[in-house]
Order: sequence, then structure tokens, then C-alpha cells
Amino acid sequence: MKINRVAVTGMGAICGLGHNLNEIWQNALAGKSGISTIERQSTENWPVTFAGEIKNFKLDPSLMELKDQDRFDLFNQYALHSTDEAIKQSGLLEAKYAPEKIGIIFGTGLGGFPHIEMNHKIYLEKGARRVTPFFIPSVIPNMPEGLISIHYGFKGINFAVASACASSAHAIGIAATEIMMGRQDAMITGGTEGVITGYTIAGFASMKALSKRNDEPHRASRPYDVDRDGFVMGEGAGIIVLENYDKAVARGAKIIAEVVGFGASSDAYHITAPHPEGSGALLCMEQTLESSGVKKEEVGYVNAHGTSTPLGDIAETQAIKKVFGDHAYKMSVSSTKSMTGHLLGAAGGLESIFCIKALETGMLPPTINLENQDPQCDLDYVANKAKKKDILYALNNSFGFGGTNSSTLFKKHV
Repeated sequence: MKINRVAVTGMGAICGLGHNLNEIWQNALAGKSGISTIERQSTENWPVTFAGEIKNFKLDPSLMELKDQDRFDLFNQYALHSTDEAIKQSGLLEAKYAPEKIGIIFGTGLGGFPHIEMNHKIYLEKGARRVTPFFIPSVIPNMPEGLISIHYGFKGINFAVASACASSAHAIGIAATEIMMGRQDAMITGGTEGVITGYTIAGFASMKALSKRNDEPHRASRPYDVDRDGFVMGEGAGIIVLENYDKAVARGAKIIAEVVGFGASSDAYHITAPHPEGSGALLCMEQTLESSGVKKEEVGYVNAHGTSTPLGDIAETQAIKKVFGDHAYKMSVSSTKSMTGHLLGAAGGLESIFCIKALETGMLPPTINLENQDPQCDLDYVANKAKKKDILYALNNSFGFGGTNSSTLFKKHV
């Protein structure tokens, strides 16, 4: 059976660094922080009062009527916003694909927590009859895909992936496989998340997973630094349009990059902590290289999971060194979470886009706030300043609670 090549033809994003991909990319290359004090709601008595919050966001009414925007949780709106950007870049609407050959698979880790929190309060204070009938449709994880398929008329495969912080990375791998196997001609994929709420902040803080640098939010996410004290919540979406490579070329689409490898594994170790030697991460990176047929020496950049947690950064570093051997010290590795915060289920979508932009532009985004590098994290982490480096392959790592792991390999279009 023929295995189809998979082209990237469009991208869209939103996060604390900006409302569109160009703004986000330029701010990332400049080493700016998108992390700040939370403004959307009162944080009185919260243990952590900052996040990678998106400021001043309003969804274009052409994508969702104003009367509906209060009914649908933010992760739905972020997905619509960034999908529109990605589709416009790709020219997908001008393609002659049958509607049933265009599918949508997104990842989201938690779904509509803001509306869950809001309706729970209504339920307690006003009773069950006052809970809105839009509550369930607003919060279920697959609703972004549903809204997008309805808006554009896409009738292909359509579902959500929920695998914690690896969700959107898994979604991209599954979406690429649909094209490789010939079941779909095009896929809209990536991830979306919008759960900066009192519930989620309290939950992660009680686990001692979050940084508590309330007095200096912009310096709180500091992967690989000896003073790192936890991750920073982020929000947003990273959406990618994938197409059958040959059909994209035939229609005259601009090819930005290719998806060439995908791997997934489990630590089988702990519900939240990574395996101390990074065994699950090692396995999925090895699977990714094997599935692609790419030699490890050809990989020039890794956008790491790199959450700024004491255990996670070390475990991933160890796994990278075991997979790549001496070549690990010749590659560049960076954690863009230092600037965006951790988008949870949407992280892999946005960070895959950073990989693709690195391939396209020959510029590697930095790890900011790396002031005193942990001796156990001894690779080139592109500290504090973007680096010019022409690379042929870039790898994205995304790992999640429950010990779930995903890696995706992208190739520069030449």
C-alpha cells in the first residue's frame, strides 16, 4: 500500500505572546515573555496570581455570532480563531477536495473548565433549573471540532484527543496518519485550551506543580535553571493544516514543511511524575526516528516539553542524551514554554508550529530566564537569545500526566 507524504500548508496560533502567528513568532524570537498577572477575574486568595493569559481577545463575529460567544467556552473560540488563520494561509477553501475527505482532530486536556466553574456556582446558588442548556455543548472536549465542521462544511473524520499535556501532539500524529493511509486528503489539527480558572490554579498549586513567583511573573517559567520551581499555566491554540503532499502540490499550495515521523509511549511509572530516567520519553523519540527513517544525526533542533519543573527537565534531558548520544551536544534544544507558559493540551500544537517556523526561517526560538543552568541539564538550550541555524529536521516532544508521551518529527521543505 502506498504511504502518502504529509505536507503542512497552513498554521494559526494564539497565546499570551499574541493573537496571530506572526506576532507570536516575532515576540518569541525577541525573547519576550507572554506571562503576566491574571486580569480576567479576581485572584484574591489564589496561591498563584499569574499565567500566560491572552489579553483583550474578541472573536470575529463572522466565525461565531456575538450572541453565541458567551455561550461557548474559550477553548472553542481560540480554536475557531486560529483555524481561520491556518485555513486562510493554506488556501484550503479553494481546494477541490470532497467535504468528506477533510477531517478535524484536535487535542484538549481539560475542556471547558471556566463554564464548568461558572455553572457550578449557578447550580449551588440558584438551583438546577437555572443552569443554561448550552452548558454541556460548551464544555465537551470535541465541540471545537464540531463548530468548525459546521462552519466550513467539512464532513471527514472528526473527534477530540484527551491525553493531558500530550493531547495536541497525539492529535497531530493521528491526523498525519489519516493522510498517510489515504483516508483523508486534508486534516485540520493541533490543539486548544483555555482553563485559567480558580479551580485549575488551585488544583495544580495544591500538587506543588506551579511556580509561585507572584512578584515576578515574567521570570517564573525558567526551564533548566537551578531556581526553577514549577510550571506556569498558559492558554491558547496552535492549529495546523495538513494535506496529502502530492495533492497539495497539484493544486499549487505552498508547502511549508512535512510531517515525517510520529511516536507515542507510556512511562508505566507514576500518575504525575516522569520516569526519573526518561524511559517513556526515550521510547517515543526512538519510535519517531524509526518511523521516519531519519538518522539521529540529521535532527538539528528539539522543541522540548521543558515545563520548568525540577524533575521533568532532568528526565527529558537524560532521554534526549540516551537517544541521540554524542549528537545531543551538537543539536539545539529549547523550551518555548519559558515565554508562553504551559498550554496543557494545546502545548503540542503551538510548539509543533515553533518547530515548523524554525525549519522555515532558520531561526531557533530561545529558552528565556536561563540564568544559572542546572548542571544536570547540560545541553544547548538556546539560552535567552534566538539563534540562527539552518536545520533539516525538528522534533517536538510533549508529555502528560498518566505517563503519556508523544514525539513528532518535521522536515524542512526544500
